[in-house]
Amino acid sequence: MALPARDSELVQIIDVAFADAARRAGPMLVCRPGCTQCCHGAFAINELDAQRLASGIEALRNENPNLAADLQRRARIWLYDHGSGFPGNPQTGRLGETDAERTRFELYANAAPCPALDPATGRCDVYQWRPMTCRIFGPPVRIEPEIPNASALGHCELCFTNATTAQIAACEMPTAHDLEQQLLDEFPDNGETIVAFALLR
Repeated sequence: MALPARDSELVQIIDVAFADAARRAGPMLVCRPGCTQCCHGAFAINELDAQRLASGIEALRNENPNLAADLQRRARIWLYDHGSGFPGNPQTGRLGETDAERTRFELYANAAPCPALDPATGRCDVYQWRPMTCRIFGPPVRIEPEIPNASALGHCELCFTNATTAQIAACEMPTAHDLEQQLLDEFPDNGETIVAFALLR
């Protein structure tokens, strides 16, 4: 299935929100190209993220076929190294949804670099198409955006190290959760997967 038409709108909203949060945070936000701590460890991505990555691979096949081939080679190596422990369906790449599978996923491939991470430069080779988790990582974001009046804010542990609670709150980044959910609802099957599987679609 193709990306929903409004995905570009979602991406623009999030990127503008990140830039604004970064402006407010100033030097408290230490995220920079080449800082790759957040690029290690498997994390769940939704169907919208997976389709965006798949569209990125398709674009790269036309623009930079060597890079597209290298990304898919890295994804296959990643799955060869870590696929046997995947807590879900290894054929479809869909993450399991039982409590036991969710618990296993918390410890799954925790130290493994993302297959989209260029080991030579420390940059993301699918940056333009990266998942929402990657787009919002760094600034303070509401941990439970779907819960009204939720107060907990999470941020990169390398950032805001000496900031007060008020300073952190002043840099909160909105996440457009409602629009993202609307777009997800357009998919008949909107389970979760991981980056490696999405790169091989």
